[in-house]
Amino acid sequence: MSSVIISGYVIAFTSAFLAFLLSVNKPKKKKYMIWGIALMIPISPALAFAIGRHYAVIVENGWAALIMWYIFPFVFIIGLIMLLVGIYKKEETKIV
Repeated sequence: MSSVIISGYVIAFTSAFLAFLLSVNKPKKKKYMIWGIALMIPISPALAFAIGRHYAVIVENGWAALIMWYIFPFVFIIGLIMLLVGIYKKEETKIV
């Protein structure tokens, strides 16, 4: 397996780990925002690239790598939805 493919997975998993560390002991609103930004910026392009290249190597067809054009917007939109939920979600009020 090529080091380019491995680097995509490493970037995606490292970003997910950092997002996890940043979201520990935070309110849900902040967690949604952190994970939304993490999914949109570092995780979705790296993961789409790595999966696309890996799939192209498996099927031995370079054109199969274009599957990344379908994976990237799907993961990016999930991150955008999570970010918007974090922005517009109202904080729960506790009744004393």
